[in-house]
Amino acid sequence: MKKLFVLQLMVWMGLMMFGEELKSPNGAFKMVFELKDGVPAYKLALHDKAVIKESQLGLELKDAESLLSGFEVSGVEHTSFDATWQPVWGEWKDIRNHYNEMAVTLTQTESQRKMLIRFRLFDDGLGFRYEFPEQELLTYFVIKEERTQFAMAGDHKAFWIPGDYDTQEYDYTESKLSEIRGLMEKAVTPNASQTPFSDTGVQTALMMKSDDGLYINLHEAALVDYACMHLNLDDRNLVFESHLTPDARGDKGYMQVPCTTPWRTVIASDDAADILMSNITLNLNEPCAYDDVSWIKPVKYIGVWWEMITGKGSWSYTDLPSVKLGETDYSKTIPNDTHSANNDKVKRYIDFAAEHGFDAVLVEGWNEGWEDWFGKSKDYVFDFVTPYPDFDVEMLRDYANAKGVRIMMHHETSGSVRNYERHMDKAYQFMADNNYNSVKSGYVGDIIPRGEYHYGQWMVNHYQYAVEKAAEYKVMVNAHEAVRPTGLSRTYPNLIGNESARGTEYEAFGGNNVNHTTILPFTRLIGGPMDYTPGIFEPDVSQYNPDNGSHVRTTIARQLALYVTMYSPLQMAADLPETYAKHMDAFQFIKDVAIDWEDTQVLEAEPGDYITYARKEKDGHRWFVGRTNDEQGRTSHIQFDFLEPGKKYVATVYADAKDAHWETNPKAYQIEKYVVTSKSKLSQYCAPGGGYAISIVEVKEKSDIRGVKRL
Repeated sequence: MKKLFVLQLMVWMGLMMFGEELKSPNGAFKMVFELKDGVPAYKLALHDKAVIKESQLGLELKDAESLLSGFEVSGVEHTSFDATWQPVWGEWKDIRNHYNEMAVTLTQTESQRKMLIRFRLFDDGLGFRYEFPEQELLTYFVIKEERTQFAMAGDHKAFWIPGDYDTQEYDYTESKLSEIRGLMEKAVTPNASQTPFSDTGVQTALMMKSDDGLYINLHEAALVDYACMHLNLDDRNLVFESHLTPDARGDKGYMQVPCTTPWRTVIASDDAADILMSNITLNLNEPCAYDDVSWIKPVKYIGVWWEMITGKGSWSYTDLPSVKLGETDYSKTIPNDTHSANNDKVKRYIDFAAEHGFDAVLVEGWNEGWEDWFGKSKDYVFDFVTPYPDFDVEMLRDYANAKGVRIMMHHETSGSVRNYERHMDKAYQFMADNNYNSVKSGYVGDIIPRGEYHYGQWMVNHYQYAVEKAAEYKVMVNAHEAVRPTGLSRTYPNLIGNESARGTEYEAFGGNNVNHTTILPFTRLIGGPMDYTPGIFEPDVSQYNPDNGSHVRTTIARQLALYVTMYSPLQMAADLPETYAKHMDAFQFIKDVAIDWEDTQVLEAEPGDYITYARKEKDGHRWFVGRTNDEQGRTSHIQFDFLEPGKKYVATVYADAKDAHWETNPKAYQIEKYVVTSKSKLSQYCAPGGGYAISIVEVKEKSDIRGVKRL
């Protein structure tokens, strides 16, 4: 009897003090799961250097016993996986998905409720999530808060934006973790809809660097039917804890088993380039949900947009202070002289797109209702099918078709999601009937139903519904003001773009920080591509609107580089055609640059300072290089060893002139051609706020290199 008691005690202690190790395929990462006094925890190390110190796991429930403690381990399963898959579009033609997995099943001793925590350890980091199998004692539950911790091993340098339930459109702040609280008030700048929640709350993807040179990125993957996760920092102990976006009632999530949470991700390396090269976010998403993807194509486009953003033109047809769809007769109103989406102007944009090989023309402000949409919390704003009198849908459709160009649809919801869902089928059918195969949707302003937030579970489900509904009509979606991406484009590749960050439009609203584009690939783009809308060749906004004194904080050379450094299968030439006509030699790079890639390499990288990418076009032989630089003048040093040995290439370098500067001389650029091989090296000056772009073409004939300098 005594021996039996001792054996039972040992088993009980083993369950309460359980520990299990998981290593990455290459052995560099080691993760340990522990159960201490019934509380689940994990820790992560890279080359025996702490990435995440011991951190607790679990969820707090509403009106029910929490899933935080009282657990015992009832099962552990180890598996491995190694396969290669091909995205419909992307930065690589082939992506390897290689990990070791540990699934730990936990049972609460008293309630007998079960929770499984699944860990996947890759050669570049960790993903884990909570899973709730079908069980009698846990069916429906409401999340009060997810209590996932990420304990930092030091007071790291961080690149962060304020935690906010409604927007990510903030400039990044660079600071120590311990300094976030003191800088938060300055970091929260105005937005059309915003709800910051904490003096130490930040958003993912969060990029950090330790004092000893370890780069760490925290994010999430496969955000489906769940609230967006933020991170709240205990700045005394340097521990982040997950903070979910609530709904109108303050609840964080409604769950029904069987169900899972999104994956929580930790990417880490002692080389910043590895963060940019990681595919953890995509690999943690499900394979493509569509059998037929032939209708999903990358898009290079121009648009009737920048002139309205700068204030040169307007979205609205009249200056009426109030309109009602179905009641306001626009044919009897007096039009203003600033409406941009008119027949003549759209035809000129179509002509320009056709002449220079662009796929589409975005037209905003084409539909009735723009006079009375912003900030009104108005339910029935747009119907998404009724054009203004000066926008002839059929004529412009046929005109574009004849030129081999499509018009890109625009659906601004003004946050009235109920109204959008009310009209969605009709709007998508209208697109199908008129040869529109892509749509830019927008969610400016506070959400209706009132009290819901942009990043709550209800809205996350709406964005998902919109993408899946669009697929029924073979429509590609570029969602602005939606929740930031988490790799769902692998599963739903018709989600070809998102905004979900501070884009080029803010350059006309006062400007972005000069180092903004040296940070975004480490943060926002970790989850998926961004419709950043580069290509601004006239930095002085007052040239378009004398009342707007904004200045785009960039050189022309860097604007070209962004087509390579800011990855997206949806790339816009955002400036006006008449401006491009003044710089056709530089515009040539925008015409040439690919938007779908077979291979991607990071040649130089340091968050907040600079990034240099080299990319090879899919199913082709051309390479393109882009370098974005911060506010300091720097010299970039690269090698061309990514090129095929034994072959010669012509590299056309679009670079800052020696006296270029984003503020004082932004249009100063130079174009040089060189013969290069895989052994060539380049040292290229980058101005403050500048950079360079290179197109590389294989030499076919000797005449191709006659008179061209060798590098």
